[in-house]
Amino acid sequence: MRSQEHTKPRRVSVYWAIVVLGAIVVTPTLLGAAGPADCSKLTALRWPDIKITDATAVAAATTGAIRVAHCRVNGVIGAEIKFSLLLPDEWNKKFFMGGGGGFVGSVQNSAAVTVNQGYATVGTDTGHQGGGTDASWAYNNPERRANFGYLAVHRTAETAKAIIANYYGSEATRSYFTGCSRGGGQAFMEAQRYPQDFDGIVAGAPAYDWTGIAAQMIRNAQVLFPDPKNLTPMFTVDELKLVESRIVEACDAKDGVQDGILNDPRQCSFNLDSLPLPEAKKAALKAVYAPTVNRDGEIYPGQPFGGEGQNAGWPAWITGGATPGPDGPSLRFAFGVGIFKYLVFNDPNWEYTKYELNNLKRDGSQAASYLNATNPNLDAFKARGGKLILWHGWADPALTPLASIRYHEQVYARDQSAGDYFRTFLLPGVLHCNGGVGPDAVDWPSVIDSWVQTGTAPERVVARKVVSGETTRTRPLCSYPRKAEYSGTGSTDDERNFVCK
Repeated sequence: MRSQEHTKPRRVSVYWAIVVLGAIVVTPTLLGAAGPADCSKLTALRWPDIKITDATAVAAATTGAIRVAHCRVNGVIGAEIKFSLLLPDEWNKKFFMGGGGGFVGSVQNSAAVTVNQGYATVGTDTGHQGGGTDASWAYNNPERRANFGYLAVHRTAETAKAIIANYYGSEATRSYFTGCSRGGGQAFMEAQRYPQDFDGIVAGAPAYDWTGIAAQMIRNAQVLFPDPKNLTPMFTVDELKLVESRIVEACDAKDGVQDGILNDPRQCSFNLDSLPLPEAKKAALKAVYAPTVNRDGEIYPGQPFGGEGQNAGWPAWITGGATPGPDGPSLRFAFGVGIFKYLVFNDPNWEYTKYELNNLKRDGSQAASYLNATNPNLDAFKARGGKLILWHGWADPALTPLASIRYHEQVYARDQSAGDYFRTFLLPGVLHCNGGVGPDAVDWPSVIDSWVQTGTAPERVVARKVVSGETTRTRPLCSYPRKAEYSGTGSTDDERNFVCK
């Protein structure tokens, strides 16, 4: 095994040639406007570097997520960027692209259901196949890294737009992107690197600072799983439920409503030393809640209170205790180790327990160059009239919402007019992308489309909690830093009884 202190990311001389050439999109040989009856003819389109593998007419359905009649187009860009494009028979003249999650590894399209509203919509595997927590595809492969980091989404967007124009005989009047987690990071990357691609972008719980995220995850792993030969969870699920219940009991009423939800966990000053747990476990909890730091200062913000005892919360993501995955006892463990092994060090034998975070700036510089979307300069996106929505669940156990707040504040600090094109919304009680005790269902496609079309920035957005198909609670989401406050009368499950302050 190579010494970690002296291991350097392998550099490949053709890397930048791949990036530059990969950005070229060539106009296809046109067939003339096709239309719903001519779906299969799209296979005759010719690009030097793009192949449409099949185009199939799909009839309308009464069940399933996608109900409308459409043309499904599958293809490959370059060597292995797969995509799937859905072209509805009744087109609203707009385009929506959906992002992926984790390390992607399959064609994913978080905006697929917008086809039911008439949008043409596309998704991609970002240039590789594999499980969502498996990063081994990146080993010795700089082209895949560049595709995953930023290039595949851009190339897929341009390819989809060209096919749309050919099929319908006119270009899309509006183009949008939405994604959560990895998809949220893809959203940030598009706004920063390719501001002309989309008119409106929605970034949910964005994984945008990959080296910072990985550092936090490895720090968690070193604290919670100090012995690589024994990955038994330190905490039982019952202990984590106790932690959550004590925190909620102490802080729930601080927002004026006792509903099991922390409206803003930063207002909670719960003393972890009061928990009836061994000192070693309380020390581990403190480490998870604290920022990840090294000699250069803070690397990544800490974890706010929330989601500790929910199976899809801390047990799945942080401490283990839920069903373990193929790549580790928790999802943070799997992603953190995978990022360092294959994207930072290009070394499948890298050992997490021995890593010294003081070396992160040096070790992570190359990976950061193609993975991180941390630049708060959105001037080009602003100049083209783009609109960006950032949203994040307050109880997210995967990616701390404090990192999203940090990015929001960085953008607003450098541009006092940022509110004209960038808004942030925080969802109390919501886990990673969805789930949790708080209302988590928001019609973000309609919100971003309305903003782009009317120019009126969203100040208040309604979130719903849906259980077994029924809406059980609604709450307003207020443009950050404002918060929803109960008016004092009426049901606390009705958003109309809250005001933004």
